[in-house]
Amino acid sequence: MIRALIFDFDGLIIDTESPDYQSWQEVYREYGAELPLQLWADVIGSGPAASFEPYSYLEERVGRALDREVIRGRHKRREAELIAGERVLPGVETYIAEAQRLGLKLGVASSSPLDWVEGHLTRLGLVDHFEAIRSADDVPRTKPDPALYVTALDALGVRAEEAIALEDSPHGVTAANRAGIYCVAVPNALTGRLSLDHADRVLSSLADLPLEALLSEVSEDGR
Repeated sequence: MIRALIFDFDGLIIDTESPDYQSWQEVYREYGAELPLQLWADVIGSGPAASFEPYSYLEERVGRALDREVIRGRHKRREAELIAGERVLPGVETYIAEAQRLGLKLGVASSSPLDWVEGHLTRLGLVDHFEAIRSADDVPRTKPDPALYVTALDALGVRAEEAIALEDSPHGVTAANRAGIYCVAVPNALTGRLSLDHADRVLSSLADLPLEALLSEVSEDGR
């Protein structure tokens, strides 16, 4: 029986991923370069653990060293401006309310730093709904490593087969798979362009399937 929902944060609760990529694309284009999505895909869902390094790649494209602090400041300002215009993604708040009505535990497992996750959840008025928030600060390796999900399960006091993971990225789905958790992928505008075939279920939006209907599907699947 399902006893808990574990949400990813970036790209699942609010789309911070498209603004991040867009702001980097704008920086690259100022230098006459492009940032391919397939390279950037390594960053999505894995946070600081990503092997792709955008500063080095940009320097390779332009053929010279650049002032990384200036670029970082420009990118962060633009990213923050774009994120400020984002709202909670469709269906998220309904899932939270329904989960609480049904007595399910709620957690977050994010590859981002804790201050980033809690800061945005507080701004959105959602932070108090989650019993456990686990972030890059809590594990030696972030997604696609399963450690974030394992520690979230421990914090919630549930087994892998008693939880559903809600993810938006390939790395996040892989992490949930490796932790043995049933995973529903809900891609955003950016991750919808990547393969999520390894998820147990793919939805275009949480608003497309009521939580109780999802729970029934998972039960029929043997959970």
